[in-house]
Amino acid sequence: MDTDSLIISFTPTGMLPTRAMTPHVPVSASEIVEDVHRAVEVGISMVHVHARDEATGEPTWRADVYERIVLGIRRFAPELVIAVSLSGRTFQEYEKRAEPLSLDGWAKPDMGSLTLSSVNFNRQASVNAPDMIQRLARAMQDRNILPELEAFDSGMINYAKYLESKGLLQPPHYFNLLLGNIACAQADLLHAGVMIRDLPPQSYWSLAGIGDAQLPMNAVAIAMGGGVRVGLEDQIWYDKGRTRLARNTDLLKRIHALADANERTLMTPSELRQRLNLQAGNGDYGRRVAAQPDMQ
Repeated sequence: MDTDSLIISFTPTGMLPTRAMTPHVPVSASEIVEDVHRAVEVGISMVHVHARDEATGEPTWRADVYERIVLGIRRFAPELVIAVSLSGRTFQEYEKRAEPLSLDGWAKPDMGSLTLSSVNFNRQASVNAPDMIQRLARAMQDRNILPELEAFDSGMINYAKYLESKGLLQPPHYFNLLLGNIACAQADLLHAGVMIRDLPPQSYWSLAGIGDAQLPMNAVAIAMGGGVRVGLEDQIWYDKGRTRLARNTDLLKRIHALADANERTLMTPSELRQRLNLQAGNGDYGRRVAAQPDMQ
């Protein structure tokens, strides 16, 4: 669904960038919280967070680390939509991948990432077997957490429609369409257009580009009425010549400049909550539940 206001999905950390690659990537819980704070001051609609082990800097599934991040963000942005990563790139056990969904109260995530098939990256696979995808979707359904649907090609969108037909997904949907990975849809207008066309009804979408594709895909999305996914998770460089390492705020300020040029305003977290049928924030998080009829 195209909108006048712009969804900005902020991805500050990811699983791959390290301090050896860039000094600007936030790694510890406190660094991630502070980077999100700066991003909120620039303007974002939602944040997609990955947790890292405090000692090693490696990705972690542990709910207590996610809890520190989520609670830290909600101290200054209680309405911000927060999605936690349930990635299969490093962890294969269902119990580990689903653990962040166990958080409750002020620490409860609004959304959890759901990659809709296995993906081969340059040097690594993200394995998402059908049973794993369906178990994670069911867990989010049981917890009233909205899946943040990640699609790297049009076949993954078709699988989302299959999950909807099985009752494991319900609209409205939110899709991140990730283009430019070597083994998936490429970062061009044809691939982007086909994926957008194939989305199920009542779908909001953002375009992401891997590496150098981030800026052109973000620019296309802004011009087409879609949202953007932007941050150091997908691209650590500011320029195509790779002469300047980016800060997250650099990438966000450029998005706002492009949005201004296209006369598009930021979609506030409050508006995004309404559009995605999420609770209002400020202590109430996750998907809104329809009132049960009075049987008396």
